Amino acid sequence: MGFSDYKAEIDHEHRHGSLVIFDDPALIKENLPAIVESLNHLIQLVARKNNQPPLFLDVNHYRRERENLITELARATARKALATKQEIPLPAMNSYERRIAHLELATHPEVTTESIGKGRGRYVVVKPIIEGGEQKIKEAEPPAVLA
Repeated sequence: MGFSDYKAEIDHEHRHGSLVIFDDPALIKENLPAIVESLNHLIQLVARKNNQPPLFLDVNHYRRERENLITELARATARKALATKQEIPLPAMNSYERRIAHLELATHPEVTTESIGKGRGRYVVVKPIIEGGEQKIKEAEPPAVLA
């Protein structure tokens, strides 16, 4: 397989721009999360070193689909936290993914979020806001990793 086997599309309409690479999903599906995260990390390092705006790599729309998954997971977790009146942890995520969850729930009037943990085990906890502060909220247990 050579470079001629790939199709690429550059989107410069967005604020930071993006490069999307299309390929047969079966060829790289197993390692796709690690591939995308590693390549984006390298691209960010090079861009930062050269004082360039951020550029994000998206392979087979993995990044966009992942953002949608995290957004929906954050919303569902907020509903669960409100229904159970308990802190609910999201799975461990990288800093970019945690940021997506925080931003999604930042304007939610009934929940708040907090990142807890260290390194690759860092995760977001969604907490219901209880008026009056009288009700005891059960603290969240550390979650599994989101695959």
